[in-house]
Amino acid sequence: MDELPDVAPRLRELRRRRGLTLEAAARRAGLSPAHLSRLETGNRQPSLPMLLALARIYGTTVAELLGEVPAERDAITRGGRMGPAEADGWTYRQAGGRGRAMQALRVRVAPGAQGDLVRVHPGEEWLYVLEGRLRLGLGDSVYELEPGDSAHFDSLTPHRIAALTQDGAELLFVHTLLQSPDPHAHPHA
Repeated sequence: MDELPDVAPRLRELRRRRGLTLEAAARRAGLSPAHLSRLETGNRQPSLPMLLALARIYGTTVAELLGEVPAERDAITRGGRMGPAEADGWTYRQAGGRGRAMQALRVRVAPGAQGDLVRVHPGEEWLYVLEGRLRLGLGDSVYELEPGDSAHFDSLTPHRIAALTQDGAELLFVHTLLQSPDPHAHPHA
């Protein structure tokens, strides 16, 4: 029987990109943390139902988990074509093409959802508040953002996002998988 392509590194990368611990992702997928760990290290091959569950949790497709890349990427994302994805009180809608180093999303943050979840991962993030008020914790600083406010930061800085308004908050959210260049780096001669 043919083995699946090596999905282990993608599973770990997608879980980390979503800011999920091994335990949290395993719980959502109905797996034990040890089982998910074995999938991420390549010691076990996932079944199709496991791939479907993990793809749903990570906001992607089984095709992407398997490393399939579409032949041509569409530069246009039509608003009505992308259905929402929900996870822990956040509703995501693609606002840009999939499978790129920069991901653009329109996000609805429900009040009280994930406000204590601290995220740290490689890359950059930019967000723009469309409606509602948002609390953004960056390292030791806390900011309250209103419609029209934006933030742009290196996502290795520990960060937390929470809605402050009763109806939640909506924002445009862009993140990259690449780190910002260090402005203080000095090349060696």
